[in-house]
Amino acid sequence: MAPVTVAAVQIASVAYDLEQSLVKLEEYCRQAAATGARLAVFPEAYLSAYPRHLDFRIGARTEENRAWYRRYVESSVKIPDGVEGVDWLATDAAGAVEAGSEFDAFKRILMAAKENKLNISLGIIERSLLGATLWCTNLLVSDQGILLGGDARRLGKHRKLTPTAAERVVWSGSSATNPSAFLDSGVAPTDNLPVVSTSMGRVGGVICWEHFVPLQRYALYRKGVEIWTAPTADSRPTWAPAMQFIAQEGRMFVISAGEPEDEVWSRGGSVIVNPLGEILAGPLWDSEGILTAEIDTDDILGFKLDMDCAGSAHYSREHDVFRFEVRT
Repeated sequence: MAPVTVAAVQIASVAYDLEQSLVKLEEYCRQAAATGARLAVFPEAYLSAYPRHLDFRIGARTEENRAWYRRYVESSVKIPDGVEGVDWLATDAAGAVEAGSEFDAFKRILMAAKENKLNISLGIIERSLLGATLWCTNLLVSDQGILLGGDARRLGKHRKLTPTAAERVVWSGSSATNPSAFLDSGVAPTDNLPVVSTSMGRVGGVICWEHFVPLQRYALYRKGVEIWTAPTADSRPTWAPAMQFIAQEGRMFVISAGEPEDEVWSRGGSVIVNPLGEILAGPLWDSEGILTAEIDTDDILGFKLDMDCAGSAHYSREHDVFRFEVRT
């Protein structure tokens, strides 16, 4: 494949304000496209906030807590059923969506990708179609405005499997296979650790501290991921070295996007790394901005001379060290 430009977009949400966060998303999509980028990675939970100001006590909730949670739910994003791998923007369902409707935010995400001819990896807080369940979710949207995915079992959508620490108070966990409504209809569960094919290469990834779960990483390595998206809320100095290690381990390009707020809450630290663990751009600290780098996934073949941790013929050791099965 020909070399392409990719971008890590480091921006802060307009916390709990979905409309203004969408306006900002649309603007930064235009800016990323203007750099020549074909893929732009946005932070974890960008729409519409990472709940850094979470303040609950075990066994006690207040009216202020409940008012905050209502605001959080109302500023989250609903994803309609049946949008995997299809041009939903061309359907009657999309045409019926008007400003303020339950799927307006989803439509604007797709439009931002399509209008700018930009593939997008975007962290959102996803809301259940009924009720008020929330998931920390990452979307992969093509430059045609389509939620990436080849079939109904492999969506360009990943829900964080196990929220970290206090995140569990407000975010639901998920599973590597996503049963949801599909089980009711008799259709097989969807793949919640997808690696999807694009014109740039095979794209996949996980969210924030899921990066520290070895078997979860390995499941994606076995699916042949070449471009790893790493949306995060972790702005510690140790994050970039972790991305360098994972890039070397998986022999892939890593694009990590964080958010800057203030130096107390989050300093950013977005970074782009090549399969040898070498930093191509960043880390970016204490300001909003767009990092870019040129990559070529064909180079990965040469990098695997050194090591291929998922290669069945040499480094994987799936048969003599332990038995391993990728369920999805």
